[in-house]
Order: sequence, then structure tokens, then C-alpha cells
Amino acid sequence: MLLDISIVSSCSFCTSGSDLVSEDGKNIKSVLCQRCGSKVLCPGMAVFAEIELFLPSMRKKSSLSNTEGSVDGDTLTAHWLVDDMFSFENVGFTKDVGKIKYLICADCEIGPIGWHCLDDKKKFYIALDRVNHE
Repeated sequence: MLLDISIVSSCSFCTSGSDLVSEDGKNIKSVLCQRCGSKVLCPGMAVFAEIELFLPSMRKKSSLSNTEGSVDGDTLTAHWLVDDMFSFENVGFTKDVGKIKYLICADCEIGPIGWHCLDDKKKFYIALDRVNHE
């Protein structure tokens, strides 16, 4: 699976004076679950990346892995890229959906908030639109 990834160099969040991305492209604020407020990532643990990824609509973990046929969701382009799963403070994973595992909040199990391809052990994506920042 080939993915076109732009990291920081053409970052629209970086150039617009965003308070989310530092000059070196890392997250300035903590990344939190939108539903329960649980901390997913500490500041400085992820790099901003622009990549088109499809994420199913947000719901509880039990209904994420049972999707049949067409799936409602969004194609999102703004993500935090984490290269080590142990960098997360609080994240869970769904069962495999093909070669994908979706990332969810480990406390309330809402998601997906992110995406991980099993072919690449070093890339975990968290969608900026699916989390809060504080």
C-alpha cells in the first residue's frame, strides 16, 4: 500500500500561525479524546502530517469491527503522525479490518480517532478533526 505523505513542509496549519503545531512540526498541546477528555498524547510526541485517510464515522468499538458493505465516514487529511505505539498515553486498537487497525480512546472506546496499517509498524495516525487539544 503506497501512501503519499507530506510532513510539515507544506503544512497549512504551520503556515497559518496555528497554535497546534510548533516550528519543527510537533504538537504543541496535549491531544485529548473529544468524548471523555482522556489524554491520548502529550505535547511534542507527534509530527503533523497531511495524508488522505478514510475513517469510519465515530462510534463505540463493538460496532467498528462489525462493518459490512459500505461504511459511512470521512476522508480526512490533517493528522498527527506517531512513530512508536508506546508514545501514546491512552489509546486502544480495534480488531484487524483487512490490513488496518483503527485507533480508539482506551477509556471510553469511542472512535476511530486514528488509523494504523499493519504493513508499517512505525506509522500511527491521529486525525486532528477527531480529537481536542488543550
